[in-house]
Amino acid sequence: MPIFEYVCRGCDHRFEKLVSASSEPECPTCRSRDLARQLSVFAVNAKSAPERPAVGPCGTCGDPRGPGSCSRN
Repeated sequence: MPIFEYVCRGCDHRFEKLVSASSEPECPTCRSRDLARQLSVFAVNAKSAPERPAVGPCGTCGDPRGPGSCSRN
């Protein structure tokens, strides 16, 4: 079941709701069904992103001494 974000048109309450295809959500504050679905954005946890090594002046190995110091250039 997807999570959708809504704004109630009656009381302007913003909330998220797990919604199945057959259910019709209602505002948890005023119980209105006059809702506007909001555009949701994907959240990415910084811990889940792979760590990348620091890139140095030469752009490859990150050696702080500069291009050619690591004998790759």
